[in-house]
Amino acid sequence: MDDEDDEDEAATTGRGDGPAREGGEGPGAAHTGSGTPDRDGSDAPVGAAEHGPEARAAGDPASGRAHDSGEADPRPPVEPQHGLEPHHDPEPHHGLDRRHFLGAAAVGAAGLATVLAGCDSGSGSGQDHGPHAGSTARPGVSGTTAPLPAAGADDWRIRSAGPPDAVEGYADRVSVLPGEEFGLYVSTTAPGFRVSAFRVGWYGGAQAALVWRSGRVAGHRQDRPHLVVPTRTVQASGWQRSLKVSTDGWPEGAYLLRLDAENGHQRYVPLVVRSTAAAGRTLIMHAPATWQAYNQWGGYSLYAGRDGSYAHRSLAVSFDRPYDGSGAEKFLVYERALVVLAERLGIPLAYTTGIDVHLAPNVLRGAHAAVALGHDEYWTPEQRRHVTAARDAGTNLAFLGANTCFRRVRLEGAGGSGGGAAGQAGTPGVGGTAGFSGAGAGRAGTQGDQVRTVVCYKTDFHADPYLAKHPTMATTDFRARPAADPESSMTGVLYEGFPTDAAFVVEQADHWLFAGTGVRKGQSFAHLVGVEYDRVQPGSPPPGPTEILAHSPLVCQGRHSHSDAAYYTVPSGAGVFASGTMRWVEGLMAGTREDGRDHGMSAATARFVTRTTENLLRAFAGGPAAHSHPAPRDNVATLYP
Repeated sequence: MDDEDDEDEAATTGRGDGPAREGGEGPGAAHTGSGTPDRDGSDAPVGAAEHGPEARAAGDPASGRAHDSGEADPRPPVEPQHGLEPHHDPEPHHGLDRRHFLGAAAVGAAGLATVLAGCDSGSGSGQDHGPHAGSTARPGVSGTTAPLPAAGADDWRIRSAGPPDAVEGYADRVSVLPGEEFGLYVSTTAPGFRVSAFRVGWYGGAQAALVWRSGRVAGHRQDRPHLVVPTRTVQASGWQRSLKVSTDGWPEGAYLLRLDAENGHQRYVPLVVRSTAAAGRTLIMHAPATWQAYNQWGGYSLYAGRDGSYAHRSLAVSFDRPYDGSGAEKFLVYERALVVLAERLGIPLAYTTGIDVHLAPNVLRGAHAAVALGHDEYWTPEQRRHVTAARDAGTNLAFLGANTCFRRVRLEGAGGSGGGAAGQAGTPGVGGTAGFSGAGAGRAGTQGDQVRTVVCYKTDFHADPYLAKHPTMATTDFRARPAADPESSMTGVLYEGFPTDAAFVVEQADHWLFAGTGVRKGQSFAHLVGVEYDRVQPGSPPPGPTEILAHSPLVCQGRHSHSDAAYYTVPSGAGVFASGTMRWVEGLMAGTREDGRDHGMSAATARFVTRTTENLLRAFAGGPAAHSHPAPRDNVATLYP
């Protein structure tokens, strides 16, 4: 589903690489210069540009200035463009013509730091705490002994994004293990650029620390990307590698690689330095498949084509292209604040992505908890199966968004869709897995490099050639035929609709998750429910006794319903929490304007969400929650008689 909502969410930006934005702007031009694919040919690159020689990165002393990002992602327009046929939405409940916000300017770290620190009495000094403090290596984290940076860097934000082609780039790996290398592919109108690698964390409220900086790299405009016509997949795979980067000494975690061009403009490239194991830890699962699904760079995403229509959307999207906007908006809006909070708490953490869970499920073995973040919509069946198996082995699960695991996708190599699958169990590909052990479970070598494409045909799944030999692998909604499998069997809740804006209404004020918040039954927090929401559906029940903790009345597309925050347990002792709203992680930043807007949520909402999330993370970090916390008081039949 789409992710952003109302009139207060979109910040202005100078980008023109996609369809029109709402808010009075006219149709945006297709991505120009280094970002416009040729739609007239097959998949051959068109045009020529100056190539930059590959440079092996050399470190030098870090420097920089405080800066803020002012990016917003263009939405598919409501009206058809370029004289093509009108857009008839084949998914009337999903609002495919809605705006696609990708974050906006941060006004500084102080507001969010105050909120995230204010609910923890142990953090009042503003210093790092726990095993993440100072330069102490995180104890027992598999795969690295690299110390964490001793101090944060206040200047990690983007100051000026500039025109679309000012500087942009992508990495040839979604994630790496500590010490592995990756390539960066950068196009810029500037004569040169540098790369600064910032690790996201608490760092006394700075929220990031500089881990590495490159030397100067000569800048060049890269070739225009091409369009793989059968699936309308935009690729910049003809770009020449600008530099190779080694992650020797980089601690595991979530990184923002900031491209600093000599023309004064900047962009991010996101990267996860992943953990090989998470035993005894809380595993944070980032969602690059969803980031890529919404990426409109070059004019195409899984939601719209260059003309803004659903009919001409991509059927497969490639990681071999930059992200639009600032380059990391999905991470900044839906993931960053949770990482900052979790690191401040000092609980043992591990990091991965949904793609890596698909490829190497052993990372889940023995994990005390696994956390899906604010918008994690696109899952493979393998990823879902592995996470469910972890739950049944005692790993607590937290779903801190809505619309989670709604779309069933397939992963493929750089060639795009056409029959091959990366990592599909029982088929040739990358790291195929069938459980916590067996072929590919350890993800030997660098096989993951081959995963460069996310395939999701949605309502056109019948046109997918892969389906001929794999009839149960339709890349459409998990709840849809064929092979219908509603996500509630894992999440406990079911996605219901878009758009909405409603108050979060407390139902079970005495639940342990709300300890220390001081809430009362019926107390509400305005605007915390939105823009998409989930609810408990008695017709698609969770797998165990379920307690609805918040039961929030709302109206969506004229229909009255509810959003539910819910908690259930399973025989392994694992507890599962679902927030029922896409704004939960954003709620950690409420009242700060930290991501450019807060939907009108107040600082009181931030305090409530922060304390509740602290309770959740601390409890789940201790092992199977049912072994140490009260069982759910099943109230589903009471609220849905």
